[in-house]
Amino acid sequence: MRRVVFNQKGGVGKSSIASNLAAISAERGIPTLLVDLDPQANSSQYLLGEQYEEVEAGIGEFFRDCLSFRILGDEPLGYVTDTPFEDLAVITSAPEMIELEAKLQAKYKIFKLRDALISLQDEYEAIYIDTPPAFNFFTLSALIAAQGCLIPFDCDDFSRRALYQLMENVEETRGDHNPDLHVEGIVVNQFMARANLPRRLVDELCHEGLPVLKTRLSTSVKMRESHEQATPLVHFAPRHKLTEQFLALYEELEELV
Repeated sequence: MRRVVFNQKGGVGKSSIASNLAAISAERGIPTLLVDLDPQANSSQYLLGEQYEEVEAGIGEFFRDCLSFRILGDEPLGYVTDTPFEDLAVITSAPEMIELEAKLQAKYKIFKLRDALISLQDEYEAIYIDTPPAFNFFTLSALIAAQGCLIPFDCDDFSRRALYQLMENVEETRGDHNPDLHVEGIVVNQFMARANLPRRLVDELCHEGLPVLKTRLSTSVKMRESHEQATPLVHFAPRHKLTEQFLALYEELEELV
């Protein structure tokens, strides 16, 4: 399963959701790969910690080699880095991605990521893709490469207004480039159950018939601590409430497959 976590708004938890779901998948014994397409490289640093600085080849090198018609080794495995967690690997990102975008668009390399990830399916049963907070070349590449799409929603009115455009972008990509793409669901993140606004916004989305997933991810300082320690929640705080919510989200998604 190739799954993209997509939202054009920053700060909605894309990297946290992608990384923690990938970590749970790997913890279940499933060979799992996370692909980081965000130049900020938050997912890469989250899963690798200090080891991130030692990575020699990641997604930037992959796209640069696509431009020069050269692929490292003979297959995309040359761009994959193992994390400290068993069965979990990552293709890292880096700030240099920003410089490559215009060249990649001009050369129409929009299907290269899809082809690479399909070739990695024998190695990795689950592939998660983290995207930048913009609808750009890298985001479109991810949507073309994916089968399922998760849309984080952080219970904010601005996020709600942007949600309809996000859904349109997914549908347009599905119609133009990737008929296998579908929205698996909207992930309610940073949810405060006792606050009126988050409850009202989520209820309205459900009433409109949007595919809101049942699991709610709450706000917790434990997530920031997890980031600081470069250790996903399933390993950092396995019995914490937020970890249990991520586990429930993972199970909910598995039932949809």
